[in-house]
Amino acid sequence: MLRALLAVLLIAWLPAPGFSQDLQSLLQEHQEEVAKPSRRTVTPVLEALSASGLPEVPRFLERWQDKAVYVREADGLFFYVEETGDTLTLLDITSGDAVATGVSSDALDQIKPNGGVRRAIAETLVQFQLSDPDITKRRDAVDAIARGLDPSQIPPLAASIDGEPDAALKTRKERLLNYLVARFGDTSEARIEAIEALSSDLSVDARAVLSQILATRTEIAEDLPEDANIARVLVPGTDLPEAEAYAMIGEQTELPALVDASSIRTTLERHVEDGKVGGIPVGQLGTSDRRLRAYDTLAEAGTLPPRATPEIIAETLAAWTIYEAYDEPDSAITDAAERTQDAVQTRVGMSQAGDLALDAISLASIYFLAAIGLAITFGVMGVINMAHGEFIMMGAYTGYVVQLFIPDYTLSLIVALPLAFAVTFGAGVAMERLVIRWLYNRPLETLLATFGVSIALQQLAKNIFGTQARPLTSPDWLDGAWQINDVIAISYIRIAIFVLALLFLALLLFILKRTRLGLEVRAVTQNPRMAASMGINPDRIKMMTFGLGSGIAGIAGVAIGLYAKVTSEMGADYIVQSFMTVVVGGVGNVWGTLAGAFMIGTLQKGIEWFNPSNTLAAQTYMILFIILFIQFRPKGIVALKGRAAGD
Repeated sequence: MLRALLAVLLIAWLPAPGFSQDLQSLLQEHQEEVAKPSRRTVTPVLEALSASGLPEVPRFLERWQDKAVYVREADGLFFYVEETGDTLTLLDITSGDAVATGVSSDALDQIKPNGGVRRAIAETLVQFQLSDPDITKRRDAVDAIARGLDPSQIPPLAASIDGEPDAALKTRKERLLNYLVARFGDTSEARIEAIEALSSDLSVDARAVLSQILATRTEIAEDLPEDANIARVLVPGTDLPEAEAYAMIGEQTELPALVDASSIRTTLERHVEDGKVGGIPVGQLGTSDRRLRAYDTLAEAGTLPPRATPEIIAETLAAWTIYEAYDEPDSAITDAAERTQDAVQTRVGMSQAGDLALDAISLASIYFLAAIGLAITFGVMGVINMAHGEFIMMGAYTGYVVQLFIPDYTLSLIVALPLAFAVTFGAGVAMERLVIRWLYNRPLETLLATFGVSIALQQLAKNIFGTQARPLTSPDWLDGAWQINDVIAISYIRIAIFVLALLFLALLLFILKRTRLGLEVRAVTQNPRMAASMGINPDRIKMMTFGLGSGIAGIAGVAIGLYAKVTSEMGADYIVQSFMTVVVGGVGNVWGTLAGAFMIGTLQKGIEWFNPSNTLAAQTYMILFIILFIQFRPKGIVALKGRAAGD
């Protein structure tokens, strides 16, 4: 009998599975707070939902945040809804099944949480989304944590790391966890370990965490408090103006006020009696000393408040100490943060220098591609080709036209490069045969003629393609950038242009050093008359050379068009730099052109680094420097040798 009674009691004590608390009953316990939420009352509801462990909670929070939860006025129950014509279908918030159809919208109230409540819901959702099967939701959760670091996110974030299948997202979670522990860790040892781990992290977020740990407040005291974590003591007159220091002390103590010269004059004007102020005639108040004496007289009489004299200011500053104290009370933590911040700043500075060097090399490769053709024609023919930029433009437009017929961007690029060379080579040969060969040894006429051709080609491009910029789209594999660290990055397009410049450097050196055409080009460059006497046709060499230089400019146009705007005026953006590259490097020399491009690219990026907001000023300073440079080295960095050097 006793055993039977115990069994009955045990069965009665155990909860029946069918009567365990579901989401609806949990919400009914907080019915008013859910139906009419506010930022002040929503916290207990969110805590109860988080602690319930119910699988339906994340979906409910998302719907609640999106204003997709309704309450039935008759009984206060919560539902999701679906529109069915002019009526609504009620969906159970636990199962999502339809529980009622044909319900009028008048029988329901839509719950519309305000912005503060929605932010609180979003913060609660994070712990569920961190382990959601959908990677997009997991990324959104990590983004939410990154926007506002909160110590409550440490446990769910730490719990989600081991099960994270995406390597990049797992790394980001580990970074965020380190940031959170560095700021809000339970022990000093854990925080110091996390802070020291930040020495290898150059991201802006990591540096922000260190800055927040090292945040300070300015305080004043007659004696430095022993329990304060002092960052530094401020010296009046050195670290801050004495007047500002005195005013800071005066905000917390009763001190005579600071009175400046302009306010003294205004004050004294209001206390003129019988032509005198403080017993001093108005006519004698022309000096600062007399006005101060009059003010002090009125202050002694009680008419005006006393002012802070230099003696009072000096005594006050000597009696008080102004200091900056860390908000973080643990000095071991701030010491570790300072060491880490110094190490990070050193690495950031080195990385910025490396990033600047990569930018300079990238710009130099662009200038080299744009100028090498001009260097060859200028060196062999002595022709100042003002239409060289338009050959760059023609190459870019050739790439654009190819993409109109070949939608595969990789294949179109493979086709566009040789086609741009062929088109601009032919245009260069035609220009040399029709215009330039009649103007040899007449540099002024050549300059004017090529300038006219430049204008004509620009107008022709406008008539054909219009004035709007045309797209020359790069392949997908050229999208993005090579991210070396959080400071150093270079786009894949720039890397491709750099590789293309190296290929053309090797190709040109091979042509000039290993082929008969190169031998004849070098012979004509050094001494045209002697080359002609040796059976070389200078006219043919000049035609081929001009075509070769124009063809290289066309290929440069395709490369430049991948990242720059393709318009009829795009050549004008590079003609000046091309001429400067040729002049600085040395006329008719491939290595000189390379050296000139590197010098100009480095110089321009260096000047832009000092004055990043004004690129026009950078170009102006660069031109002035080049003018000075050619005064001391008029033949360029790599000058021609032999008889050609004297021409």
